[in-house]
Amino acid sequence: MRHVSITKGADGIATLTLDNADESVNLVTQPWLAEMDAAIADLSADAGVTGVVLTSAKKGFMAGADLKLLVDGFDSMTRRQAYDFSQRATAMHRAIEKSGKPWVAALNGLALGGGFELALACHYRILVDDPKAVVGLPEVNVGLLPGSGGTQRLLRLAGARTAIDLLLSGRTVRPEEALKLRIVDEVVPAAELTDAARSWLQSGPDPVRVWDRKAYTSVEARGLLIPETAVLFTTAAAGVAKGGRNSPAAIAILSCLFEGGQLPFDRALSVESKYFARLLTDPVARNIIRTSFLSKQAAERGFRRPAGIAPSRVTKVGILGAGMMGAGIALVSAQAGIAVVLLDRTPELAEKGKAYSARVLGKEVEKGRRSAADAETILSRIQPTADFADLAGVDLVVEAVFEDTSVKADTTARAEVVIPPGTLFASNTSTLPITQLAEASARPDRFIGLHFFSPVERMGLVEVIMGSKTSAQTLAQALDYVAQLRKTPIVVNDSRGFYTSRVFQTFIHEGASMLAEGVPPAVIENAARAAGMPVGALALLDEVTLDLPLKIVDQTIAEEGDRYTPPPGVPVLRRMRDELGRSSRKAGGGFYEYPAGGRKHLWPGLSQHFPSRPDIDAERLTRRFLYIQAIETARCLEEGVLTTPQDADLGAVYGWGFPLWTGGTLSYIDTVGIEEFVAEADRLAQAHGPRYAPSAWLRARAVAGRPFYEKAGGTPCAA
Repeated sequence: MRHVSITKGADGIATLTLDNADESVNLVTQPWLAEMDAAIADLSADAGVTGVVLTSAKKGFMAGADLKLLVDGFDSMTRRQAYDFSQRATAMHRAIEKSGKPWVAALNGLALGGGFELALACHYRILVDDPKAVVGLPEVNVGLLPGSGGTQRLLRLAGARTAIDLLLSGRTVRPEEALKLRIVDEVVPAAELTDAARSWLQSGPDPVRVWDRKAYTSVEARGLLIPETAVLFTTAAAGVAKGGRNSPAAIAILSCLFEGGQLPFDRALSVESKYFARLLTDPVARNIIRTSFLSKQAAERGFRRPAGIAPSRVTKVGILGAGMMGAGIALVSAQAGIAVVLLDRTPELAEKGKAYSARVLGKEVEKGRRSAADAETILSRIQPTADFADLAGVDLVVEAVFEDTSVKADTTARAEVVIPPGTLFASNTSTLPITQLAEASARPDRFIGLHFFSPVERMGLVEVIMGSKTSAQTLAQALDYVAQLRKTPIVVNDSRGFYTSRVFQTFIHEGASMLAEGVPPAVIENAARAAGMPVGALALLDEVTLDLPLKIVDQTIAEEGDRYTPPPGVPVLRRMRDELGRSSRKAGGGFYEYPAGGRKHLWPGLSQHFPSRPDIDAERLTRRFLYIQAIETARCLEEGVLTTPQDADLGAVYGWGFPLWTGGTLSYIDTVGIEEFVAEADRLAQAHGPRYAPSAWLRARAVAGRPFYEKAGGTPCAA
């Protein structure tokens, strides 16, 4: 066997060790399942074996299922086949439980998903006392539920309240909490793990699980007849309902717990497998896994890095501009062990930028997430200054000054007088074309865009923008820096607004356009949230300020003239700012009121200045929000701003919060079906204007039936 091994002791105790021959972690795969079936049959039939220790040769116990296998299931499995797949793993776990011999899981590290389900199938669980040794069933985070008994064993071992909490949140727990929740039986130091497991087996434990005893009846079997259970499930159902139809996994988990708790154990396992099969063959799980795991991991491993260029590391970075963005970039760079020169116009402004890092790190120390000594070490790496001469010797410059071409040009020229000739120069601009900014540089081949998102220390995406003269070596080194920061890169080509800012603006302008059409503001906000956007369009406009989108529009008008058609929501933004004096939350109020000490609420004056009409199709509003962003993304791919659907979807989900259930803007088109998407876009264009009209390129794809992904696993189709 390649993935497991068995040793049998003279004392009757056998050890089954998990050790995946092909991966650095143990995973649930078809070959592993076959080997486990054979191993369990061998141990069960051997009269000389009186008990089994199940452990791992890896650093962790088991990481769960191979996600590539699961996402490919959307393409390759019928619902019946998905059910059979679940039942196969379920049967393997039942074979452990009903072997007639006690099994103890010696968890030497993390046990997640299918790995923790395997542990739950053992008669006893001992977890190593290590904060990294977390356990849990996080399947809801990928649009699935535990499919080999996890929901039913957790329910019966820990009770409905704990099962609902852990399964709906997908959170993992450390050893101390796991013991308190009764999902592990012991927590011991690493050096004592094996002895503790053997000691339990030597105590002569009963190998029959409590739910396999004839007299067993679970508390949950009485369902809603118990008031506490009724309140618990009713409250949980209300919470799940907030996610609506966009969260099928949460709905399935709660249904599985409620129904399964009222059934005999094996029938409950069948119910679980049916719900699992429904989710596995649903596009939501496919979308989530493909984007948030497969595409994300590929990007972080250098999927877009040019081949044949030696790896590089930044040891010293110069940050030009100590405002909110510059201060954040300085912080994450220092956290990555990089020396930082943080430069601004005056020493006071530079010190203020460093103080931002001090505040963030101080909060982490207060919460116990970081030691005071570690925080001080990070802060010591940041050198605030107003002197360009201090940039001498930096490997990389990140310019994060005011979003103005002339200001950026002056800053670039002053920095290049000092920095070494081979130094990489990056601009953190969110909208200004990189090729245009590079005109101020004497070395445009070393000039690139690095668009960070705010707040930098919490946002994981970096949009890497190639100018017309940016070299492959510059791109490789920029991606190496992003990797040092442990962030996720996407690579796009130069354009006004690039990709993320360009498409994000369609969302906020669409919200303003709806207001002009007479849609009640509360309906606009609810429609955006119903689609899965994290916040409503009007609330978001208040946060970014009306000045920013209007400045972008005015700048584009000045440079492109009649070639540019302003978004339809612009008149609303101008009226709000220029006539009504309500431009943002920061300015005291915009579309919302922000009372001191109270909750924000929509400004009542909106109804006076933008009268509402009664005939509103809320579902169409939700569709409009999703479609307008997807259409603009398709245009970016058509124009070559984007070159891969993976970059498009990662940027959408992690850049501005396009709903994860869709997998991203292009995955959303595939989910709808490209032919149906184009047909609906035509209907929207007829009703709401040409901004919805599909291009000839997109129509041709629809006629050819060519989606953006060839297979669920992430293989893109040709452009």
